[in-house]
Amino acid sequence: MTVFTQKKSGCVWRKAMCMGLLFFLLIGCEGGQQEKVEQERLVRLDNLQQLPAGQVEPDSQALRIGVGAILSPQGTALSYQPLIDYLGRKMGKPAILVQRKTYQELNDLLARNVVDLGFICTGAYVEGARKEAMSLLVVPRINGKTTYRAFIIVPAASPVREFPDLRGKVFAFTDPLSNTGYLYPLSLLQGMGQQPETFFGRTIFTYSHDRSMAAVMEGIADGASVDSLVYEFASRRNPEIARQTKVIWESRDFGIPPVVVPRSISQEKKALLKELLLGLHHDVEGEKALAVLGVERFVEPAPGLYGF
Repeated sequence: MTVFTQKKSGCVWRKAMCMGLLFFLLIGCEGGQQEKVEQERLVRLDNLQQLPAGQVEPDSQALRIGVGAILSPQGTALSYQPLIDYLGRKMGKPAILVQRKTYQELNDLLARNVVDLGFICTGAYVEGARKEAMSLLVVPRINGKTTYRAFIIVPAASPVREFPDLRGKVFAFTDPLSNTGYLYPLSLLQGMGQQPETFFGRTIFTYSHDRSMAAVMEGIADGASVDSLVYEFASRRNPEIARQTKVIWESRDFGIPPVVVPRSISQEKKALLKELLLGLHHDVEGEKALAVLGVERFVEPAPGLYGF
Protein backbone atom coordinates (compact mmCIF):
# COMPACT_ATOMS: atom_id res chain seq x y z
CA MET A 1 0.00 0.00 0.00
CA THR A 2 1.30 3.44 -0.89
CA VAL A 3 0.88 5.89 1.97
CA PHE A 4 1.33 9.67 1.99
CA THR A 5 3.78 10.90 4.57
CA GLN A 6 2.44 12.73 7.60
CA LYS A 7 4.10 15.90 6.35
CA LYS A 8 2.26 15.78 3.02
CA SER A 9 -1.06 14.95 4.66
CA GLY A 10 -0.58 17.72 7.19
CA CYS A 11 0.08 20.18 4.40
CA VAL A 12 -3.19 19.22 2.76
CA TRP A 13 -5.06 19.67 6.04
CA ARG A 14 -3.48 23.07 6.74
CA LYS A 15 -4.41 24.22 3.25
CA ALA A 16 -7.99 23.14 3.76
CA MET A 17 -8.33 24.62 7.23
CA CYS A 18 -6.97 27.98 6.11
CA MET A 19 -9.93 28.16 3.77
CA GLY A 20 -12.27 28.35 6.73
CA LEU A 21 -14.18 25.16 6.07
CA LEU A 22 -16.07 25.35 9.36
CA PHE A 23 -19.17 23.57 8.19
CA PHE A 24 -21.52 20.97 9.55
CA LEU A 25 -22.87 19.09 6.66
CA LEU A 26 -24.50 20.59 5.81
CA ILE A 27 -25.83 15.33 4.75
CA GLY A 28 -12.52 -4.75 -0.71
CA CYS A 29 -9.77 -6.93 -1.51
CA GLU A 30 -9.03 -10.61 -2.09
CA GLY A 31 -5.88 -12.51 -1.17
CA GLY A 32 -2.68 -13.26 -3.03
CA GLN A 33 -1.42 -11.30 -6.01
CA GLN A 34 -4.73 -9.46 -6.50
CA GLU A 35 -4.51 -8.03 -2.98
CA LYS A 36 -0.97 -6.82 -3.64
CA VAL A 37 -1.99 -5.07 -6.87
CA GLU A 38 -5.05 -3.44 -5.29
CA GLN A 39 -3.05 -2.26 -2.29
CA GLU A 40 -0.56 -0.60 -4.62
CA ARG A 41 -3.44 1.30 -6.18
CA LEU A 42 -4.87 2.48 -2.87
CA VAL A 43 -3.67 5.52 -0.96
CA ARG A 44 -5.23 6.40 2.39
CA LEU A 45 -4.97 9.85 3.97
CA ASP A 46 -5.92 8.31 7.28
CA ASN A 47 -3.47 9.70 9.82
CA LEU A 48 -6.22 11.48 11.76
CA GLN A 49 -5.68 11.25 15.50
CA GLN A 50 -8.28 9.44 17.57
CA LEU A 51 -9.40 10.93 20.84
CA PRO A 52 -7.87 9.31 23.94
CA ALA A 53 -9.81 6.28 25.12
CA GLY A 54 -10.79 8.07 28.32
CA GLN A 55 -12.81 10.57 26.31
CA VAL A 56 -14.88 7.86 24.66
CA GLU A 57 -16.14 6.30 27.89
CA PRO A 58 -16.93 9.45 29.92
CA ASP A 59 -18.90 9.68 33.13
CA SER A 60 -22.47 8.46 32.70
CA GLN A 61 -23.73 11.88 33.77
CA ALA A 62 -22.08 13.57 30.77
CA LEU A 63 -23.83 14.19 27.45
CA ARG A 64 -21.83 12.36 24.80
CA ILE A 65 -22.19 13.76 21.27
CA GLY A 66 -20.66 11.90 18.34
CA VAL A 67 -19.92 13.71 15.08
CA GLY A 68 -19.05 11.94 11.84
CA ALA A 69 -15.86 12.91 10.05
CA ILE A 70 -17.58 14.95 7.35
CA LEU A 71 -14.94 17.57 8.07
CA SER A 72 -11.44 16.97 9.39
CA PRO A 73 -11.27 16.70 13.22
CA GLN A 74 -10.17 20.27 13.85
CA GLY A 75 -12.85 21.72 11.58
CA THR A 76 -15.49 19.54 13.23
CA ALA A 77 -14.51 20.67 16.73
CA LEU A 78 -14.66 24.34 15.80
CA SER A 79 -17.99 24.00 13.99
CA TYR A 80 -19.83 21.91 16.55
CA GLN A 81 -18.49 23.24 19.83
CA PRO A 82 -21.08 26.06 20.21
CA LEU A 83 -23.93 23.56 19.73
CA ILE A 84 -22.34 21.02 22.07
CA ASP A 85 -21.87 23.68 24.77
CA TYR A 86 -25.46 24.85 24.29
CA LEU A 87 -26.94 21.38 24.68
CA GLY A 88 -24.82 20.73 27.76
CA ARG A 89 -26.01 23.94 29.42
CA LYS A 90 -29.64 23.21 28.63
CA MET A 91 -29.41 19.68 30.01
CA GLY A 92 -27.41 20.77 33.05
CA LYS A 93 -24.48 18.43 32.51
CA PRO A 94 -21.05 18.47 30.84
CA ALA A 95 -21.17 17.80 27.11
CA ILE A 96 -18.37 15.90 25.39
CA LEU A 97 -17.51 15.75 21.68
CA VAL A 98 -16.64 12.24 20.53
CA GLN A 99 -14.87 11.83 17.18
CA ARG A 100 -13.53 8.87 15.25
CA LYS A 101 -11.63 8.40 12.00
CA THR A 102 -14.38 6.61 10.12
CA TYR A 103 -18.15 6.63 9.84
CA GLN A 104 -18.26 2.95 10.81
CA GLU A 105 -16.51 3.63 14.11
CA LEU A 106 -19.14 6.21 15.04
CA ASN A 107 -21.90 3.80 14.01
CA ASP A 108 -20.38 1.24 16.35
CA LEU A 109 -20.41 3.75 19.22
CA LEU A 110 -24.09 4.45 18.59
CA ALA A 111 -24.88 0.74 18.45
CA ARG A 112 -23.18 0.25 21.84
CA ASN A 113 -24.91 3.32 23.34
CA VAL A 114 -21.51 4.92 24.03
CA VAL A 115 -22.77 8.23 22.62
CA ASP A 116 -26.17 9.82 23.29
CA LEU A 117 -26.51 11.78 20.06
CA GLY A 118 -24.96 11.40 16.63
CA PHE A 119 -24.51 13.74 13.66
CA ILE A 120 -23.78 11.29 10.87
CA CYS A 121 -23.63 10.90 7.11
CA THR A 122 -26.63 9.73 5.09
CA GLY A 123 -24.90 6.52 4.02
CA ALA A 124 -23.91 5.77 7.60
CA TYR A 125 -27.51 6.29 8.74
CA VAL A 126 -28.93 3.96 6.10
CA GLU A 127 -26.45 1.28 7.20
CA GLY A 128 -27.14 1.86 10.90
CA ALA A 129 -30.90 1.84 10.43
CA ARG A 130 -30.67 -1.39 8.44
CA LYS A 131 -28.91 -2.98 11.42
CA GLU A 132 -31.47 -1.44 13.81
CA ALA A 133 -28.63 0.25 15.72
CA MET A 134 -30.04 3.79 15.74
CA SER A 135 -33.17 5.90 15.46
CA LEU A 136 -33.73 9.02 13.39
CA LEU A 137 -34.26 12.12 15.55
CA VAL A 138 -34.26 15.31 13.45
CA VAL A 139 -32.73 16.64 10.23
CA PRO A 140 -31.14 20.00 9.39
CA ARG A 141 -32.80 22.38 6.97
CA ILE A 142 -30.39 24.34 4.81
CA ASN A 143 -31.46 26.89 2.20
CA GLY A 144 -35.03 25.75 2.71
CA LYS A 145 -34.23 22.12 1.83
CA THR A 146 -33.60 18.85 3.61
CA THR A 147 -31.78 17.32 0.66
CA TYR A 148 -28.31 17.57 -0.84
CA ARG A 149 -26.28 16.18 -3.74
CA ALA A 150 -22.93 14.68 -4.63
CA PHE A 151 -20.60 16.86 -6.69
CA ILE A 152 -17.81 15.33 -8.77
CA ILE A 153 -15.06 17.95 -8.85
CA VAL A 154 -11.77 18.25 -10.74
CA PRO A 155 -9.08 20.95 -10.99
CA ALA A 156 -10.30 24.00 -12.90
CA ALA A 157 -7.62 23.54 -15.57
CA SER A 158 -8.34 19.83 -16.04
CA PRO A 159 -9.40 18.66 -19.51
CA VAL A 160 -11.88 16.29 -17.82
CA ARG A 161 -15.44 17.21 -18.75
CA GLU A 162 -17.48 14.16 -17.69
CA PHE A 163 -17.15 11.40 -15.12
CA PRO A 164 -16.06 8.75 -17.70
CA ASP A 165 -13.10 11.00 -18.57
CA LEU A 166 -11.59 10.15 -15.17
CA ARG A 167 -10.57 6.67 -16.37
CA GLY A 168 -6.98 5.97 -15.32
CA LYS A 169 -6.86 9.03 -13.05
CA VAL A 170 -6.31 9.40 -9.30
CA PHE A 171 -9.66 9.74 -7.53
CA ALA A 172 -10.42 10.80 -3.94
CA PHE A 173 -13.15 9.09 -1.94
CA THR A 174 -14.04 10.21 1.59
CA ASP A 175 -15.21 7.17 3.57
CA PRO A 176 -16.58 3.72 2.65
CA LEU A 177 -19.94 4.61 4.26
CA SER A 178 -20.14 8.11 2.77
CA ASN A 179 -23.17 8.53 0.50
CA THR A 180 -21.82 11.41 -1.59
CA GLY A 181 -18.15 10.64 -1.05
CA TYR A 182 -18.16 6.95 -1.98
CA LEU A 183 -21.51 5.20 -2.52
CA TYR A 184 -22.70 7.56 -5.27
CA PRO A 185 -19.53 7.48 -7.41
CA LEU A 186 -19.45 3.71 -6.87
CA SER A 187 -22.98 3.51 -8.30
CA LEU A 188 -21.84 5.50 -11.34
CA LEU A 189 -19.04 3.02 -11.92
CA GLN A 190 -21.34 0.05 -11.49
CA GLY A 191 -23.71 1.58 -14.05
CA MET A 192 -20.77 1.61 -16.45
CA GLY A 193 -19.89 -2.00 -15.63
CA GLN A 194 -16.72 -0.85 -13.86
CA GLN A 195 -15.03 -1.12 -10.47
CA PRO A 196 -12.79 1.50 -8.76
CA GLU A 197 -9.75 -0.82 -8.80
CA THR A 198 -9.83 -1.25 -12.55
CA PHE A 199 -11.34 2.06 -13.72
CA PHE A 200 -9.15 4.51 -11.79
CA GLY A 201 -5.38 4.53 -11.86
CA ARG A 202 -5.37 4.90 -8.08
CA THR A 203 -7.85 5.75 -5.33
CA ILE A 204 -7.50 7.74 -2.12
CA PHE A 205 -9.60 7.68 1.05
CA THR A 206 -9.32 11.11 2.69
CA TYR A 207 -11.89 10.60 5.48
CA SER A 208 -13.40 14.09 5.21
CA HIS A 209 -14.87 16.28 2.48
CA ASP A 210 -12.56 19.22 3.15
CA ARG A 211 -9.56 16.92 2.71
CA SER A 212 -11.01 15.67 -0.59
CA MET A 213 -11.36 19.22 -1.87
CA ALA A 214 -7.83 20.03 -0.73
CA ALA A 215 -6.51 16.90 -2.46
CA VAL A 216 -7.93 18.14 -5.77
CA MET A 217 -6.65 21.68 -5.25
CA GLU A 218 -3.19 20.43 -4.27
CA GLY A 219 -2.96 18.17 -7.32
CA ILE A 220 -2.88 15.00 -5.23
CA ALA A 221 -6.10 13.79 -6.87
CA ASP A 222 -7.46 14.35 -10.36
CA GLY A 223 -11.02 14.21 -9.11
CA ALA A 224 -13.17 13.73 -6.02
CA SER A 225 -16.80 13.24 -5.01
CA VAL A 226 -17.89 15.65 -2.28
CA ASP A 227 -20.93 16.84 -0.34
CA SER A 228 -22.60 19.64 -2.33
CA LEU A 229 -23.46 21.60 0.82
CA VAL A 230 -19.89 21.53 2.09
CA TYR A 231 -18.55 22.54 -1.32
CA GLU A 232 -20.99 25.41 -1.82
CA PHE A 233 -20.59 26.74 1.72
CA ALA A 234 -16.80 26.61 1.49
CA SER A 235 -16.79 28.27 -1.93
CA ARG A 236 -18.87 31.16 -0.62
CA ARG A 237 -16.45 31.64 2.25
CA ASN A 238 -13.40 31.38 -0.01
CA PRO A 239 -13.94 31.99 -3.75
CA GLU A 240 -10.49 30.53 -4.40
CA ILE A 241 -12.03 27.06 -4.06
CA ALA A 242 -14.41 27.70 -6.94
CA ARG A 243 -11.59 29.25 -8.99
CA GLN A 244 -9.29 26.27 -8.54
CA THR A 245 -11.91 23.54 -9.00
CA LYS A 246 -14.96 22.88 -11.14
CA VAL A 247 -18.02 20.67 -10.81
CA ILE A 248 -18.36 18.29 -13.76
CA TRP A 249 -21.17 16.05 -12.46
CA GLU A 250 -24.10 16.34 -10.04
CA SER A 251 -26.17 13.57 -8.51
CA ARG A 252 -29.89 13.53 -7.87
CA ASP A 253 -31.18 14.79 -4.51
CA PHE A 254 -30.58 12.66 -1.41
CA GLY A 255 -31.91 12.96 2.12
CA ILE A 256 -29.63 15.28 4.08
CA PRO A 257 -27.19 13.87 6.71
CA PRO A 258 -29.39 13.36 9.80
CA VAL A 259 -29.18 13.57 13.58
CA VAL A 260 -29.71 10.21 15.30
CA VAL A 261 -29.79 8.57 18.72
CA PRO A 262 -28.98 5.00 19.81
CA ARG A 263 -31.89 2.60 19.51
CA SER A 264 -31.57 1.80 23.24
CA ILE A 265 -31.66 5.41 24.49
CA SER A 266 -34.27 6.20 27.13
CA GLN A 267 -37.46 7.75 25.79
CA GLU A 268 -37.11 10.63 28.26
CA LYS A 269 -33.64 11.60 27.05
CA LYS A 270 -34.66 11.15 23.42
CA ALA A 271 -37.66 13.45 23.83
CA LEU A 272 -35.59 16.12 25.58
CA LEU A 273 -32.86 16.12 22.93
CA LYS A 274 -35.45 16.34 20.17
CA GLU A 275 -37.22 19.24 21.87
CA LEU A 276 -33.96 21.15 22.31
CA LEU A 277 -32.86 20.69 18.70
CA LEU A 278 -36.25 21.58 17.22
CA GLY A 279 -36.35 24.74 19.33
CA LEU A 280 -32.81 25.98 18.68
CA HIS A 281 -33.88 28.67 16.22
CA HIS A 282 -36.14 30.27 18.86
CA ASP A 283 -33.22 30.91 21.23
CA VAL A 284 -30.55 33.62 20.75
CA GLU A 285 -27.67 31.31 21.72
CA GLY A 286 -29.22 28.50 19.72
CA GLU A 287 -29.37 30.73 16.64
CA LYS A 288 -25.67 31.50 17.02
CA ALA A 289 -24.83 27.79 17.18
CA LEU A 290 -26.91 27.15 14.06
CA ALA A 291 -25.18 30.00 12.23
CA VAL A 292 -21.75 28.46 12.85
CA LEU A 293 -23.01 25.22 11.34
CA GLY A 294 -24.65 26.95 8.38
CA VAL A 295 -28.02 25.45 9.32
CA GLU A 296 -31.35 27.34 9.34
CA ARG A 297 -33.02 25.04 11.85
CA PHE A 298 -33.66 21.40 12.68
CA VAL A 299 -36.96 19.89 11.57
CA GLU A 300 -38.93 16.64 11.64
CA PRO A 301 -37.88 14.35 8.76
CA ALA A 302 -40.41 13.87 5.98
CA PRO A 303 -41.62 10.28 5.47
CA GLY A 304 -39.53 8.44 2.90
CA LEU A 305 -36.71 10.98 2.95
CA TYR A 306 -34.16 8.15 3.09
CA GLY A 307 -36.07 5.71 0.94
CA PHE A 308 -37.78 3.78 3.75
